[in-house]
Amino acid sequence: MHGFDAAPDAPETTSSSGPWWKELNRYHWFVLIVAALGWLFDTMDQQLFNLARVPAMRELLAPSPGVSASAGDVDFYGGIATAIFLLGWASGGLGFGIMGDRIGRAKTMLLTILLYSAFTGLSALSWDFWSFAFFRFLTGLGVGGEFAVGVALVAEVMPLKARPFALGLLQALSAVGNISAAIISLLLADLEEHGVSAWRVMFVIGAGPALLAILIRRRLKEPEQWQAASTEQIQKQFGSYGELFGNPRWRKNAIVGLIMAASGVIGLWGIGFFSFDLSRSVFRKTFEIELRKDNQAEKDREFVRYVANNPEIVKQKLDDPIEAKKLPQPNQLLGLVPGNKDAEFLYSNLLTQIKAGTPKNGEELLSSIEQPAEDRTRRLEYLTQGDSSAPASTLDEHATRITTRAKKLNKQLTFWAAMTSIMQNLGSFFGIYAFTYVTHYVGRRAAFAVTFLLAMLSTIMVFGYLTEFSQIFWMIPIMGFCQLALFGGYAIYFPELFPTHLRSTGTSFCYNVGRFVAACGPLTLGTLSKYVFSSYAEPMRPAAVTMSVIFLIGLLALPFAPETKGKPLPE
Repeated sequence: MHGFDAAPDAPETTSSSGPWWKELNRYHWFVLIVAALGWLFDTMDQQLFNLARVPAMRELLAPSPGVSASAGDVDFYGGIATAIFLLGWASGGLGFGIMGDRIGRAKTMLLTILLYSAFTGLSALSWDFWSFAFFRFLTGLGVGGEFAVGVALVAEVMPLKARPFALGLLQALSAVGNISAAIISLLLADLEEHGVSAWRVMFVIGAGPALLAILIRRRLKEPEQWQAASTEQIQKQFGSYGELFGNPRWRKNAIVGLIMAASGVIGLWGIGFFSFDLSRSVFRKTFEIELRKDNQAEKDREFVRYVANNPEIVKQKLDDPIEAKKLPQPNQLLGLVPGNKDAEFLYSNLLTQIKAGTPKNGEELLSSIEQPAEDRTRRLEYLTQGDSSAPASTLDEHATRITTRAKKLNKQLTFWAAMTSIMQNLGSFFGIYAFTYVTHYVGRRAAFAVTFLLAMLSTIMVFGYLTEFSQIFWMIPIMGFCQLALFGGYAIYFPELFPTHLRSTGTSFCYNVGRFVAACGPLTLGTLSKYVFSSYAEPMRPAAVTMSVIFLIGLLALPFAPETKGKPLPE
């Protein structure tokens, strides 16, 4: 049995009887644990971003105190931020994939972990959208590089029989990283109620994985298979795209792998991970129904009427930066019925007029805004009904009531977004590992075919029909099971498509050029939501259902994919 400082023997000489894990020695387990931790922390960073995206966009896009970013802008720029992150992920994956073949798997893994840890922490210092996007791009460089070198390392170290199971376990444990991010979000939910930016604290915590680099630097050795290959062939052949595309076999495998990866990555990052945003939308409606029963919408109407009839008092607040921050934001107000935005519309326009020093009464304001006649009549009635002669202190009382309510609501939504993440990743853990066993019996192509179809159907189910609390506990896990099972397949299959001197490069090409293509996914979802389906009450739903056909693209590539079940790694 090897000690931690020794490299394992060549893996192909293993026994075919007994469970796969009995074939592993101490060093095998050490390599698997280190690679799994690297990928676990990598996916934790990814999920921290998904959970922090909406609150970060709301804070960073707010044009000024008292004026909130619109829901359309939050969705649109959230999609842009995600696309930029994916572009960094893809760029880093390609660059570090080449480095993994040229300088070694262990050295490259060390660099990627340090990179994504450092810039995850720096993301907490973002001061506007573009600084946030810049830090996320740099974080993505490290995140993208870690996967290819990790799976190449495990594939080359593990015994032949154990290889697909070890790679499946490696990918399945990524769900633990995702769940860890959700738990961090849950633990920090109370901060929202106290006015602290919990998303910034989440990114600070995300810098912790840098400590893993110390363990990698001291103990992890390069695989003997890579060392042997590096002494037998000239160095320039390692990590060479000319070599990858100059050989018809490797070129075909790279293109097929790219199409398969792009399909799954777009499906997950362009649709699946927006389930957290969907849960916020669904649960916000549920919570707002309870608030209306508590007469909160009527009280908000009193507040809007007060602002319309006392512009000079509101102007004093707006002129004081400290006091201005105490005023509610327009999107914190409740309409009288679900889906009605009259309170938000009127309050936002009133603030604009008051800030400009040209306040108008309700009728003048509504006459100056181009809108359908029925909307003008309804909004004028909203402003003129009831008692509008409240004392000056009512402004502070209303402001405190609304902002306190909004903080509590944000805390509740953060909790349920995190719970959505936990449910999705519990499903993904079992889905990834289930793929490992299914492919062991039916082969790679058949397992992928079934999974692409199930991923499409489960995504349509969630975005088309999830409307209640209880559904989060079965719909979301089913979608996580089906969508993430594909990624278990990628971890097993892509290293089997390429020889040692191109394994990291080829795997990285499939997975990360797929992300360049996939960067259009969040942009497409945001664009469809804002422009094509904007008339819908929840435009993200039809946009996501429409995009679900992307899983069929992966299915169409399978007839050209080689079957690798039971075969040794190519040389």
